[in-house]
Amino acid sequence: MTARARFILAVCILALLMTGPFVLTAGLVWLEAGEADRARLIDAVAPHLPLGTLMTIAGFAIGMAVVRNLFRQYVKGLLRMEEHLKLMLGANHEFRVKPAGPPEVQALAHAVNALAQQRDELLQDVEAQISQAKHSVEEEKNRLAALMSELTQSVVVCNLDGRILLYNHRARQQFRALSDAPAVAGGGELIGLGRSIYAVFERNLVNHALESIQHRLRRSATQPVANFVTTTRAGQLLRAQMAPVLSVTQGEGGERAITGFILMLDNITRTFETESKRDQMLHTLTEGNRAALANVRAAAEMLEYPDLQEDLRERFRTVIRDEVRAMSTRLDETANEFADSLKARWPLEEMLGADLIAAVQRRIENVVRLPTKLEEVDESLWVKVDSFSLLQALTYLANRLSDEFEVREVRFRLSAAGRLAHLDLIWSGQAMSTETVMSWELEPMRFADENSPLTVRDVIERHDGEMWLEREKVRHRAFFRILLPAAVPQEQLDEATILKGESRPEYYDFDLFNWSDKSRALDDRLLSELTYTVFDTETTGLNPSQGDEIIQIGATRIVNCKLLRQESFEQLVDPCRYLSPESVQIHGITQEMLKNQPTIEAVLPAFHAFAEDTVLIAHNAAFDMRFLQLKEEATGIRFDQPVLDTLLLSAVIHPNQESHRLEAIAERLNLPILGRHTALGDAIVTAEVFLKMIPLLATMGIRTLRQAREAAEKSYYARVKY
Repeated sequence: MTARARFILAVCILALLMTGPFVLTAGLVWLEAGEADRARLIDAVAPHLPLGTLMTIAGFAIGMAVVRNLFRQYVKGLLRMEEHLKLMLGANHEFRVKPAGPPEVQALAHAVNALAQQRDELLQDVEAQISQAKHSVEEEKNRLAALMSELTQSVVVCNLDGRILLYNHRARQQFRALSDAPAVAGGGELIGLGRSIYAVFERNLVNHALESIQHRLRRSATQPVANFVTTTRAGQLLRAQMAPVLSVTQGEGGERAITGFILMLDNITRTFETESKRDQMLHTLTEGNRAALANVRAAAEMLEYPDLQEDLRERFRTVIRDEVRAMSTRLDETANEFADSLKARWPLEEMLGADLIAAVQRRIENVVRLPTKLEEVDESLWVKVDSFSLLQALTYLANRLSDEFEVREVRFRLSAAGRLAHLDLIWSGQAMSTETVMSWELEPMRFADENSPLTVRDVIERHDGEMWLEREKVRHRAFFRILLPAAVPQEQLDEATILKGESRPEYYDFDLFNWSDKSRALDDRLLSELTYTVFDTETTGLNPSQGDEIIQIGATRIVNCKLLRQESFEQLVDPCRYLSPESVQIHGITQEMLKNQPTIEAVLPAFHAFAEDTVLIAHNAAFDMRFLQLKEEATGIRFDQPVLDTLLLSAVIHPNQESHRLEAIAERLNLPILGRHTALGDAIVTAEVFLKMIPLLATMGIRTLRQAREAAEKSYYARVKY
């Protein structure tokens, strides 16, 4: 029986107690009395009946007020205390009951708080011991995560179901190029913990590679890896190397089972295109010039005739000039194309040219003890080099100049030359012969205490560059000019992206090795095992049916009961209408901020892909879902996955609390509130609230998605419609 039913029953009993004895006594007297006595009784009672009735009603009202007060103080007060106790037991250990109500209830609250304090002290001791035991394991995990995050190669680790367990920052950047909507989703719909790698790769291709690895393992191969090249939906060409993740324990035959696989990815689209262009360039250079040379030869032969008319002679000269000009243009174009191809043929490092020269100066001054100076260094020029071997070569040349020609100072000059860069090593004094330069180029580099098997020629060829000697006779100087591939200036990292989360990316979850969703239906799965997309929208107003529009969508993901702050979706949306000043004051998004932003027709498909295969969560989800539903016809996008509402779940967990606003729930659960009234900020707070709710729901026997949905649908707030 509910508390409300018990209250109604108590009021009924009170009414019976106050009126029942009087009515029963009057009935007995009336039955035993004769006609005369009944008439006298009516005459005696009737004048006092209104007063008696009023006194009875007043007494009933006073009695009901007393019962109601006792009910609120004892029954409702104890029910609130029960909810607070569940908070202390589950989501918020630091919560304490505020003593209120009659003395007995206050005494109970004090006793409960004392017990909670003892419990916390014991828990702290236990947690300290557990923390110490886990420290070494976490340290190993963090080392591996740090290693993965700093690698310059894309690495993705998956379990056998193809679910992503780990990836690094480089992989995230590379998947951005594979996205169909890189400007909106940023690759987040393809890569993320718990997402399927089969969104990028064909399942059969991966299975074939795994079979190949399994076969090599059976043959005890030293490197059981598989390589393949594939294309993606975005038209990118990927080269992948797959290595197995083996179980720690051995099976019956002494073999270790494959529990997952590691993919090391290279996007070779640009390399392939560059090589294709180079082939085309060579074809154009040979076939195009062959015809031009034939024309020039024919024209030159005709010019040798002494009796050739002057107008014909001039026409043949014009032919020669045009063909030579065309050949020159063709050669220039080929040179530029060749410069581009240099950048993709060797894994060189892109760096600022001024930084390279500064490093060379420090090395020469420290190793050779030779002063250095700068001349006309282009501060904005980026080069693509193997900095270590190039530093060795320049130091070696400076050392030879100092030892054999007694050079007392060298200077550096760096300038752009089309799509290449000129790096000059300059000195004053005696000039050297071409033979000397050649011998320096071909001898192994040995200077000071360093011995390298490479020659200067090797280093230059590694860069696909050139080196030659030039003289400045007027200034009595000479210099080595080294031709290097230039690089496109690197983009600066988006500061906002860096500030979004913690310093260490949350790109790993090794617990997912044991995760599989093959055998269970979504509704019957535990809440703690599901993958969620927690989202929120900012809108122009509160009436979706009357023309208000979405102006921002923010979302984050929960996988394996972990909030993945790095895997977020945040996008402003052009609503194609003006914002009211009142709404701007709430969300802080101005009309100016929405200029040139994509419309909802472009954003919703990307958000749908981001939320695919997950359960949607929002606070007051009916409001946000109504906006999405109204766009189904226009966009063709339908969000038909399960939805959970933290507002409804709060009413299920704490039915006797006065407020279920997001701020009030977060305060009850001892959660800090940051970034409210931005879509992503609200989504993150909602996600943290939901994670706190999962154990509270479990104490009520609500463990699966089906149970949570059914409980939420019975709450009072589920009746709200938009």
